[in-house]
Amino acid sequence: MSSLPPCPKCASEYTYEDGTQLVCPECAHEWSAGGAAETAEEGGRVIKDSVGNVLQDGDTISVIKDLKVKGSSLVVKVGTKVKNIRLCDGDHDIDCKIDGIGAMKLKSEFVKKV
Repeated sequence: MSSLPPCPKCASEYTYEDGTQLVCPECAHEWSAGGAAETAEEGGRVIKDSVGNVLQDGDTISVIKDLKVKGSSLVVKVGTKVKNIRLCDGDHDIDCKIDGIGAMKLKSEFVKKV
């Protein structure tokens, strides 16, 4: 038998490896063999984008929805790429600098990793 761990979502024993990910054929749950799970166990906060990719400091992201800038008439348009993000604690968990607008804080639910 295989030495792979059972699925953490449905406890199925039929998990298999797909590159660096482990996959459950019964519930279609995917997880990394040790990366993100270990970070969560150590007490570190795991921040994910709108499609479930784990974000890290220095990543490049893209905005998935027009965002109004509070206190201004400026709008961050869909598809705007933001380089070299920093993760922070709080309601807005991404600290970044957008060309033409300046320093901003964004919520991870409105971005996706590029």
